[in-house]
Amino acid sequence: MIFSAPYFLFLYLCVVLVLYYIAPLHLRNLVLLIVSLIFYGWGEPVYIIIMFLSIAIDYTHGMLVTRCKAKGNLKGAKLAVASSMFFNLALLFFFKYWDFVARSLQAVGLNFMPILNLELPIGISFYTFQTMSYTIDVYREDARCQRNIINFGTFVTLFPQLIAGPILQYKDLDSQLEYREHTVDKFASGVQRFTVGLAKKVLLANSIGQLWDVYLATPGAQLTTAGAWLGILAFALQLYFDFSGYSDMAIGLGRMLGFEFLENFNYPYLAKSATEFWRRWHISLGSWFREYLYIPLGGNRVSKGRLVFNLLVVWAATGIWHGASWNFLFWGLYYAALIIFERFWFSKVLEKAPNWVGHVYGLFIVLVGWALFAVEDPSALVLYLQAMFGLGGAGLVDSTFFYYLRNYLPILVIAMVAATPLASNLWHKAPQRAKAVALPVLVMAGLLLATAYLVDGTYNPFLYFRF
Repeated sequence: MIFSAPYFLFLYLCVVLVLYYIAPLHLRNLVLLIVSLIFYGWGEPVYIIIMFLSIAIDYTHGMLVTRCKAKGNLKGAKLAVASSMFFNLALLFFFKYWDFVARSLQAVGLNFMPILNLELPIGISFYTFQTMSYTIDVYREDARCQRNIINFGTFVTLFPQLIAGPILQYKDLDSQLEYREHTVDKFASGVQRFTVGLAKKVLLANSIGQLWDVYLATPGAQLTTAGAWLGILAFALQLYFDFSGYSDMAIGLGRMLGFEFLENFNYPYLAKSATEFWRRWHISLGSWFREYLYIPLGGNRVSKGRLVFNLLVVWAATGIWHGASWNFLFWGLYYAALIIFERFWFSKVLEKAPNWVGHVYGLFIVLVGWALFAVEDPSALVLYLQAMFGLGGAGLVDSTFFYYLRNYLPILVIAMVAATPLASNLWHKAPQRAKAVALPVLVMAGLLLATAYLVDGTYNPFLYFRF
């Protein structure tokens, strides 16, 4: 089930909100647990078993950590954390990476791992990281041990952000599982935020995504340089509005249910470096890797050689987290190289250069990176990169490029403006009386337009479901 589907908007969500608000306060987490399991099991009910496993594993390990620390058994507490991480990562490896490793080994003649052709459980990368954070937070005493299994199950399965984030750290949600405010203003704010996300996803991402599909399907030998850049620009905008739109919808749904989730994006295409891009893009993932991998490895308070090693490990993990394919690993290492380059030398050059230089550099490296991310077939990726840099056989530009540029120019311009804070800044400067009148009109218009698009069209992919 996806948020941008009519049956979610007009059936599931309506039923959930009614059940949630008629339930007594002490039963609302139980309601959320049940409806979240239904949400996850809508398309693949067998994988609800993984949810129950995740709940059982981390709930019991949290109790073990607490019991060991209470008895002064620090070694036992560390073993409990290690055991929790092992079970979580084993589940993630089995379902997401087994076939990738098996195929890679078989390609070099090693056949001891069979290819299982497993279906990837939706959102497994997101909720595995969330549940791992719980035991670590309890061990560090950043959060209390949750003794109420219903509350803990609600954290693991919470449907607004279950399948595509933002990735929640348990300590950020701990107190909200016990008590959260439900007000009319907060609910209205949630509806507004959800509508913004729905419009991003349906009206922008879906429209631009069709342009990217054209260029992805174009044989590499027929790609012109201008066409390759137009295609990857379309992908960059599609991915941003697809994922940030989903995050907006998740934050909005959370507010409707009394929760406050952290922001996940901050206009990433305004970044002037790779380092800044990752402070603005998928913030919850960057925060997770920084807190639970980079800092435990020693962070930046180490020698230069160890710092390079730490950055390579973190960015290799960031890349392969996104998908079981070599291109994702290369994409992660690409950012590792850029960030190392910037940290040791180029950041000083950027600081002295005019702002526009940083923006051009930032956009250039991000678009090249998205080519590594988007084209999974190695031979097709090589051809696409060759075309981007004028080394392909189809030349610089052709009539096909002008045809698609002319047809998609209005939506591209709208999307590029929407990827900046211009509209937000204008809204904040508008008179309060004007905003009070315009806000309900804009919300209704957004819902109606998105609904009309969904009813009329069939193109409604969601890119981050595969992660």
